[in-house]
Amino acid sequence: MCAKGGMEASRSVHIWEWKERKKEMAQQNKLFQNTALRSDAPVASSASPEAELISETYVPRTMPPVLGTWSMTATFVICIYLASSATTAASGGPAAFTYLLLGCVTFFIPSLVATAQLGVMFPHEGALYNWTHKAFGGFWSFFSGFCAWFPGVLITASFADLLVSYLQSMNSAWLALPWQQGLTICAVLACVGFISMQRFITVRNIVNVLVGVMLFSNLLIGLSCLVWLLQGHGSATNFSHWGDWSINPGNISLFGLIVFTYIGTEGPLNLAGEMTNSGAIKRHLLWGALIIFSIYMVSTFSVLVVEGQAAVNNPYALVMTVDKVLGHGWGSLTAIGLMGSFLAEGMAYNYVFARLLMVAGLDGRLPTSIAKLNKHRVPTNAIFFQTVLGIIVTLIGFVLVPSISFLGAPSDLSLDAYNVTQAAATLVWAISTLFLFLNIVGCYRRYRSLVLNVRIVPMPVLWLSIIVGVLSCLAGIVDTLWYSWLTQITNEQWRYIVGSLTMAFLFLAIIGSLLANSEAEWEKDTRAVKRTQ
Repeated sequence: MCAKGGMEASRSVHIWEWKERKKEMAQQNKLFQNTALRSDAPVASSASPEAELISETYVPRTMPPVLGTWSMTATFVICIYLASSATTAASGGPAAFTYLLLGCVTFFIPSLVATAQLGVMFPHEGALYNWTHKAFGGFWSFFSGFCAWFPGVLITASFADLLVSYLQSMNSAWLALPWQQGLTICAVLACVGFISMQRFITVRNIVNVLVGVMLFSNLLIGLSCLVWLLQGHGSATNFSHWGDWSINPGNISLFGLIVFTYIGTEGPLNLAGEMTNSGAIKRHLLWGALIIFSIYMVSTFSVLVVEGQAAVNNPYALVMTVDKVLGHGWGSLTAIGLMGSFLAEGMAYNYVFARLLMVAGLDGRLPTSIAKLNKHRVPTNAIFFQTVLGIIVTLIGFVLVPSISFLGAPSDLSLDAYNVTQAAATLVWAISTLFLFLNIVGCYRRYRSLVLNVRIVPMPVLWLSIIVGVLSCLAGIVDTLWYSWLTQITNEQWRYIVGSLTMAFLFLAIIGSLLANSEAEWEKDTRAVKRTQ
């Protein structure tokens, strides 16, 4: 009786929250519809900013709201968290903290402000895709959405690759050949894809638990540093020379690498139509940002204190730090927690970026079959497509390319292909991030009263965030393109290869946007003709 009564009470609360959320959405839509447009705004069409997207109303009616503040925060943390950031930053010594702080102030915080402002104004499924539609119309909405989606698919494979790296660190005899690594990554992607197709509330719970375990692992990393110092050990890195904290030509290549460890603030809001309440928008961004910044600072400091330069570019150094101080048992727990986070990242990327395909299908920009939901209201076709694409890219990079013997050693080729692809994907993702700031300008031009009515910070702060965010993003793009990630590829070769691949990705985005925009216009005209008959 008590259990049944508790379930009924929980169900009543859930229904009440759903109704309240619908009221909030209705009020927000009413405010948007009553906002006067500028006199020079174009006439509405299916691809214009004034046209209401089908996805805006379809998702709240069809997909249950199951994402509260903690679930959104967990998704935010796992989408941005990069375990290898600490070991990458370690190559800069004390300057790593200068770059982490600089990236936070000039890129992370402006991105958070822009994301929160746009999310409060338009709390719709698809986030950046929807916001760009409001600001600039159908062509640019699909372009920005593609630039956000495509890198997500490629980077999902990188998390599986990190898992493989951890397995190799445990036993150097495991997965020694590129084709073995590639097949293992494919198996991980297939497994993660299958899990992602299950009931969303189940997947959400798995991700939430794995995020909690990941946070515990990072707590152990920080504790290891504290215990190391309390035991009287000296720091492996000298922090007393202030010159080592400065930005100089010798470490400037770190700027792009570290700045873009903060990329992806808008990702969780791809599921904005499935939140239990609009208050979660600002709360999850605040708590998620604090967690991410704390993890990056603590893990980087711990690695530099315990391991020093020995940790440079060794993702397993986080585990080695705990293993060295607290013992092998705690080190193994840390490894399990971090490996679990790689799986959680794959699942989160699957359901976050599948929503972009889903809304594009609902709005007629992609075949409607991509938006098909299974009996659990999960966009399985979109997730399946992403998984297959990730497997194909992995097979090319780890099996096909290394098999071309005249290009070099297989292990070197797979490493080169992986890093070049990841760099190009990061640049495309950074271009989509620029739309966060440009959308504020576009929305202010079209819906000035709406921006002023729901602004989350004073307008001078908002404009400053836009200017600083754009400049920082552009600087990160130039830095990533200018300095090679690999010693075997010169800076000049790196610029040519990564730049060419990035342009190829952008060309695909432009062609796709043109086709999607023309398809939307054609469907609009077809419906108009049918109504007149």
